[in-house]
Amino acid sequence: MNSLMENTYPVFRMYLDLRKQLMEILEDDDLAFHPAGVNAPLGDLCRELGAVEVGYIDSFRTFKLDLASVASSGEGKDGVAELRTWFIDLDEELEAAVSNLMEDDLENQKVDRGGWSVTPAIQLDIYKEALLIFCSKVSVYLKAMGKELPEQWQDWIG
Repeated sequence: MNSLMENTYPVFRMYLDLRKQLMEILEDDDLAFHPAGVNAPLGDLCRELGAVEVGYIDSFRTFKLDLASVASSGEGKDGVAELRTWFIDLDEELEAAVSNLMEDDLENQKVDRGGWSVTPAIQLDIYKEALLIFCSKVSVYLKAMGKELPEQWQDWIG
């Protein structure tokens, strides 16, 4: 087991749990909800986050982040059950990709983010921030829908 999996990933899993909790309280009809104006439907936000995760998974394998090539990876995920299954699969792939990094990769490889590069540990931290941004957006949607936020969401997101 590499040091990133040993030292960082156990806490990182708690951030992934936020999305799991979201899937537990959503119904298919909720995915069409969007606040007034030009805001995307909730389902689009979920599919977008899944596509972002695909990009991050690939970045741990190739050391290059290319979100443009994965933008449509969430197509066909139109129900909560499909999204839930997709996210479970993605989380397993992400864990495998991070697990497969060698200690030398963690110390010497950089992930090219299109003009700037970061270590794999920082790349995982940036993805954690993407999860928090997603949760912050979604918490506004949930409040507008009158849904009660799960306890961890209340504690971590507000």
